[in-house]
Amino acid sequence: MRNVAVAAIINEPATAWARTIGPHADRLTSRVREVSERMAPHEGEARGPAPKSVGIGPGLFGVGLGWPMRWGGSDSTLTVLVALGANLLVAVAKSVAAVITGSASLTAEAAHSWADTGNELFLVVANRRSSRPPDQAHPLGHGREAYVWSMFAALGLFVAGGAVSIIHGVNELRAPTPADDFAVGYLVLAISFVLEGTSLLRSIRQANTEARALRRDLIEHVLATSDPTLRAVFAEDVAALIGLILAAAGLAARQLSGSVIPDAVGSILIGVLLVVVALQLINRNRRFLVGEEADPRLRVAVLRALLDMPEVSKVSYLRLEVVGPRLIAITGAVDLTGDDVESHVAIRLRALEDKISTSPAVAGALFSLSAPDEPPVLP
Repeated sequence: MRNVAVAAIINEPATAWARTIGPHADRLTSRVREVSERMAPHEGEARGPAPKSVGIGPGLFGVGLGWPMRWGGSDSTLTVLVALGANLLVAVAKSVAAVITGSASLTAEAAHSWADTGNELFLVVANRRSSRPPDQAHPLGHGREAYVWSMFAALGLFVAGGAVSIIHGVNELRAPTPADDFAVGYLVLAISFVLEGTSLLRSIRQANTEARALRRDLIEHVLATSDPTLRAVFAEDVAALIGLILAAAGLAARQLSGSVIPDAVGSILIGVLLVVVALQLINRNRRFLVGEEADPRLRVAVLRALLDMPEVSKVSYLRLEVVGPRLIAITGAVDLTGDDVESHVAIRLRALEDKISTSPAVAGALFSLSAPDEPPVLP
């Protein structure tokens, strides 16, 4: 028989997945539930450094993938729009205060906020373009576009935020400028803290909802999620609040000491902070673009579920790869039971592909047959 290859994108909830695979749905759902329960840590047992187990609900298909559909792009879009509005107001206020006070730290913060405002526009584009339906040229959809535009946003934070702040701080040390009207600076920083905090609370609310369902800590989920816009907004808001504290400290130290050095150093520290955050975001987007493998727990669950299907006698290859926010692709090679002719095997595999593809989270399916001498993949 000639090889016929398989890939599928599966939505997380086991019940939704089971509905797509036809007559063996009940048995497969039961098997996946059993696997999930075995993976969950028992009370009183010592827990090592392994990642937290997730339940049969929205957590089984982890890595932030395949969540319930109500967690889709609308939540992320709202989070980005809240951040965009807050950053725009903050950028205008900081720019005015920087001109009035002449503070290097406030100038760095103004550059930071303008960079964040531009970045949110990239994230809006990321959400819109990644949610486009599949087409003939992109059978798996456009999910990875989210990582491309989020990469642009991270690069903008690196250059327009981090590099500009560092350069301005260094120039302030070399050629100090006078500063006054410190009260205006403190007022703007306080208002900015409230606005940035509001944006952060929105991103925390979204992340917490998802993290609880996946049985993760908040930070663990933000780092692991396949949604780059949520991660970017959260990271930028946290960096913004830390930057405001650094700016306030630099401004106060300059007012008390009369020296430009604390203010300039504050600007440089803000720049270094933004560079570090930008590099982390760039690295995460890079990993998803080149092919991030899904959670190992999901791989085990899917492998056991496939082996429990009556028509599958062996799985010799299985890979689960992230292809977009909350989407994965599954590539595998299986040995089917029986000794059907080639045309019949092709029909059976195509029928399975079509059933899996009925899920809103499925972009396509492609199965291949294992070679007789290939060893099986063990759970």
